[in-house]
Amino acid sequence: MSATSDFGLKNMTDKATYDRLQKDVAAVKDDIAALTDQITEALNSFAGSARKQARRGYDQARDRAGSAVDDVSERGSAMMDAAQDAYSSVEETLEEVITQRPLATVGLALGLGFLIGMAWRR
Repeated sequence: MSATSDFGLKNMTDKATYDRLQKDVAAVKDDIAALTDQITEALNSFAGSARKQARRGYDQARDRAGSAVDDVSERGSAMMDAAQDAYSSVEETLEEVITQRPLATVGLALGLGFLIGMAWRR
């Protein structure tokens, strides 16, 4: 082979290698783009799932808080009813005692007034 044909073969080999490398680089670029798309989809899916879980947790917490407020309200209402019943019972008992023993009641009121007055002075 002559020097010219060696140079031509070398240029063809370099050209073929160059073309093959360009195709490989293009394939790698395409693979990276596809991988980027897959990662983006996975992150979006994860964000959507996290958003749904956070919303579910918020809804559950709100429901629990509402339930707790309702329970406290019911208990408060029951306590108020019990206090009113006790007050009514004491009132009825006092009325009954006053009507049955008016003089004893007046004496008791005077004695309590005297004791409170003495305690107040000190």
